[in-house]
Amino acid sequence: MDAIKSLLPIIFMFAIFYFLLIRPQQKRQKAVRDMQSNLKKGDKIVTIGGLHGTLESIDDTIAVIRTNDGAKLTFDRNAIREVKEEAAL
Repeated sequence: MDAIKSLLPIIFMFAIFYFLLIRPQQKRQKAVRDMQSNLKKGDKIVTIGGLHGTLESIDDTIAVIRTNDGAKLTFDRNAIREVKEEAAL
């Protein structure tokens, strides 16, 4: 019984770490994977580096992004951070 009492604080600390650090990070990673798997041509996106543009074409690993000045840039699909939603007027 004393062994269980001595392990209880360690188990409690692991539970705290799981619910405060590990689980939220896993949820964020799942959301990013879902967003990246649902990308389609014409989406307005932002890359990890902060580049804003529109998806010109996309395949399994490569995304071609058109910027506002008409330049086409090639990025890894994983470099896309978010899809921008158009603001309603």
